[in-house]
Amino acid sequence: MDRRRFFATAGTAAGTLLHMKKSEAANAKEGKEFVGVLVDTTRCIGCRACEVACSVAWNNFVPDVKNDNALDHRRDTSDKQYTVVNRFKTEKGDVFVKRQCMHCWQAACVAMCLVNAMYKTKEGPVTWNGEKCLGCRFCMVACPFDIPKAEYLSWNPRIMKCHMCYERLQEGKKPACVEACPADALMFGQKRELMEIARHRVYSHPDKYVHQIYGEQEAGGTGWLYLSAVPFDQIGFRTDLGTTPYPEYTKQFLVSVPLVLFGVPALLLGLSELSDRKNEVRESEGWTETGADE
Repeated sequence: MDRRRFFATAGTAAGTLLHMKKSEAANAKEGKEFVGVLVDTTRCIGCRACEVACSVAWNNFVPDVKNDNALDHRRDTSDKQYTVVNRFKTEKGDVFVKRQCMHCWQAACVAMCLVNAMYKTKEGPVTWNGEKCLGCRFCMVACPFDIPKAEYLSWNPRIMKCHMCYERLQEGKKPACVEACPADALMFGQKRELMEIARHRVYSHPDKYVHQIYGEQEAGGTGWLYLSAVPFDQIGFRTDLGTTPYPEYTKQFLVSVPLVLFGVPALLLGLSELSDRKNEVRESEGWTETGADE
């Protein structure tokens, strides 16, 4: 690549990064409230209807909830199951907890995606565009909840996870899991309204719930909120995440990436130019490695 083409490429890339930042800022100014789901674990009966509904809606593996004894051991989500229900034995008896993507307000997976294949929609759900994906799987490493999963056995592997039934939301429907819950343990709506409902339940029944709404501040806040009768560490939740959004930890590094990619090569190219020019001057004046020619 010649020098002119190098600087043209660098300028194009820098312009692309700037355009991405402006697009993100424009979306933030739209003022549209994010949606989410409130999970009341005190109401969950462990029927796993949410698992079945999710799998049916997205043509995934449908579990045999009556015979598979899945509640006997702790499970994680997979590329074939976007949500799972686990049973935890606690000081207040068995507690059933639904697990899926938390849809962080400032998602680490989105921040780490180099090509914006993993992105947060203006409605709030975090989803994935396979046409852009490079297959780097940085999103899997970045997620503090260990949610994105790759289709390792596929010839064209995709990143699979709950996307809050984004297509259904576009049609004015609720997420499939919420619609299928027979115990009213799941409630879909805008986060502001869900927070008001969650606080009302906690304040109205202070002996029933721990005084914490998981997802209100964890990792900067998430789209899925949880209520519990026992401390959250007893039912499988990470309690070491802090309240700072994970992208904030890498912001300085990400800002420095364009400098490293384009500034350093430009500097090296400039030094090369100076060196070449110096050699040309030496040759024109008759200099050799041992001094001037006599």
